[in-house]
Amino acid sequence: MGGAVSAGEDNDELIDNLKEAQYIRTELVEQAFRAIDRADYYLEEFKDNAYKDLAWKHGNIHLSAPCIYSEVMEALDLQPGLSFLNLGSGTGYLSSMVGLILGPFGVNHGVELHSDVIEYAKQKLDFFIKTSDSFDKFEFCEPSFVTGNCLEISPDCTQYDRVYCGAGVQKEHEDYMKNLLKVGGILVMPLEEKLTKITRTGPSAWETKKILAVSFAPLIQPNHADSGKSRLVHLPPVAVRSLQDLARIAIRGTIKKIIHQETMSKNGNGLKNPPRFKRRRVRRRRMETIVFLDKEVFASRISNPSDDNNNSEDIEDERQEEETKTSELKPDPPVNFLREKVLSLPLPDPLKYYLLYYREK
Repeated sequence: MGGAVSAGEDNDELIDNLKEAQYIRTELVEQAFRAIDRADYYLEEFKDNAYKDLAWKHGNIHLSAPCIYSEVMEALDLQPGLSFLNLGSGTGYLSSMVGLILGPFGVNHGVELHSDVIEYAKQKLDFFIKTSDSFDKFEFCEPSFVTGNCLEISPDCTQYDRVYCGAGVQKEHEDYMKNLLKVGGILVMPLEEKLTKITRTGPSAWETKKILAVSFAPLIQPNHADSGKSRLVHLPPVAVRSLQDLARIAIRGTIKKIIHQETMSKNGNGLKNPPRFKRRRVRRRRMETIVFLDKEVFASRISNPSDDNNNSEDIEDERQEEETKTSELKPDPPVNFLREKVLSLPLPDPLKYYLLYYREK
């Protein structure tokens, strides 16, 4: 699946293309996509393909195409504080983007069949938390992953506000998936070759909308050949945050408000920064002179004697012009204002690092 939009040179350009094609339509979804670089979830040797609108699979590791994730995120209609269940959570890329929107008081759970993929997802999550400046721009609902078959979830599990399944769901499992939802909740899943949005409008009432045609590998059926009985998947309990953790969230939120107010004052009532400009790559074609005599073609590769000189001058002028534009448009290095503000506070170092989640610079 994929190929609906042009490839980007970087994550931002990929998001620009998804917006232009109307796959990304809301600000919250755009912010989440920009905050997490898709290439960070690729193995190093495959990163050249990260900004193409294509699915990627290597062994058990799999990422859907960006256009699919965009439609999923938009269809889920995510809001802060909701609970989310990701069935077939894979690399954790989608769960991490969802966590940026759910905020610190949401619930973010994932079920993944392959234990090696769970380990990969945890490594990527740890890398994001420790190294990404985006982490400090949001209050994050950290995903929790469990290993198991998503068709064997314990019947006494809690229901969720939002559920996504990343594998093709057979018709006989449709009701099973619906029962994971709270009333008012939204389920998004590939059902009968269509990405489908199902809203639970009552205890036994549903609204169904087909979003687009898709092709997903089907859900793997439980295998009871070894033991002869089901291996129930127990989802993580909904944890109550400690008073210490709540204090950290409140302090970080207050500091962010102060930074926002200072930025508004400095920029003149919050005027937006100038838009980013893309550097346009210009290729100049060389014109050849073709001579026709008596209906025959002669000297088809004779060029104007001044062409070479003019061409080299044009290229030099173009190079200088591009260098000038590049220096003018070169953005300032990104600054993590929250980190700077916390480190400047008259507090003991251990408390500062706690407020920063012990993150690397």
